[in-house]
Amino acid sequence: MRVALIGAGQRGNIYAGYMKDKMGVEIGAVVDISGEKLSIAADRYGLDDKFLFDDIDKFLNAHMELDGVIISTMDRDHYKETISCLKAGYDILLEKPISPDPAECLDILRTARKTCRRIMVCHVLRYTNFFATIKSIIDSGELGRIVTIEHTENIGNFHMAHSFVRGNWRNSNESSPIILQKSCHDMDILLWLTGSRASKISSFGDLTYFRKKNAPEGSTERCCDCPVSDNCRFDAVKAYLPVRGGWPSEVICHDQSEEGLKEALKTSPYGRCVYRCDNNVCDHQVTNILFENGVTASFHLTGLTDKMHRVIRVMCEDGEIYGDDLTEEIIVTHYSSNALYTGQSRMINVVSEEGFHGGGDYGLTRDFVSMISGGKTKALSGIEESIDSHLMAFAAEESRRGGGVVEMGSFTAGLQG
Repeated sequence: MRVALIGAGQRGNIYAGYMKDKMGVEIGAVVDISGEKLSIAADRYGLDDKFLFDDIDKFLNAHMELDGVIISTMDRDHYKETISCLKAGYDILLEKPISPDPAECLDILRTARKTCRRIMVCHVLRYTNFFATIKSIIDSGELGRIVTIEHTENIGNFHMAHSFVRGNWRNSNESSPIILQKSCHDMDILLWLTGSRASKISSFGDLTYFRKKNAPEGSTERCCDCPVSDNCRFDAVKAYLPVRGGWPSEVICHDQSEEGLKEALKTSPYGRCVYRCDNNVCDHQVTNILFENGVTASFHLTGLTDKMHRVIRVMCEDGEIYGDDLTEEIIVTHYSSNALYTGQSRMINVVSEEGFHGGGDYGLTRDFVSMISGGKTKALSGIEESIDSHLMAFAAEESRRGGGVVEMGSFTAGLQG
């Protein structure tokens, strides 16, 4: 079995690495605009130069016989690459978001149907034991029907600074709004748990903290020459040197020695002052959702937390489920009859599989390989399921920017023209 990797960044290499190292899949070609990344990929996957491409069209013109492709490039490149690969006859593992343009998302879906090709969207949370356990409790009917959900994504202040202030997804004009880029995962999980499409959405949020007006007095454009860096928690040296060799330090440069990393921070975007970047995405946003089956949900994303984790509370007719994916603990409670709180309660300690996202990356990759090898015809996170999460995120951003409640029926109809 052979697969091509389009976009040799961190995410793509995680999926390709699992395929090669764990599943015996040959990485037959790599496409990336970066010569350095192509060189690293050549060594990692044992590829000759003729299987390395710096342009998607050159790759497609090679007419390679492949079982599938991984597309893990920047958000605004997804549309051209995905449409071209569908027309070339390839099944696709597509990094989220599908596209930052809702019309493009719908066109990709239509093209997949027309070409009879399959797309799996990288909604890795569906593949975690944590959320799969919550889903199984809901589906068992033990607690009755869902009534309402509270869900929070705590991005972590250092992750916010790295990815959404200094990094590739800092500016929605170049990538995507944060509710789509980061939290389409969460829209997808809410859809999956409720088993229903959204009916109405409202949202509020803003960029409040990571702005020039909050820069410490005396600070400069870059951390390497900032006289107040010792007292700033966002100093790039504090952020990246203690974790060199791992995420997110390895995103900055290939040379992960202390000297190499310090040198890279002098010129890299990741060495900039977080209060003086060209970022415009929200650092906090709340979204309220009414689903077609009557379930309500509130979703809260925030970049101003100490740790990266998701916390969820699912309130059903006869009990509730509380979960924190950082501690990997789920508490299932049957409601008590009085203030003595004598209702039944049990703790579930989830055991995650290996790898990132609580094992979700590995599970997703395994599902894709099973699909393209003929082991299954339908994936857990196929584009047919994933499109609705994106439409929810687009609607939330529409509400945040324009105010008011967005009716999903008319919103979607408007996109389809």
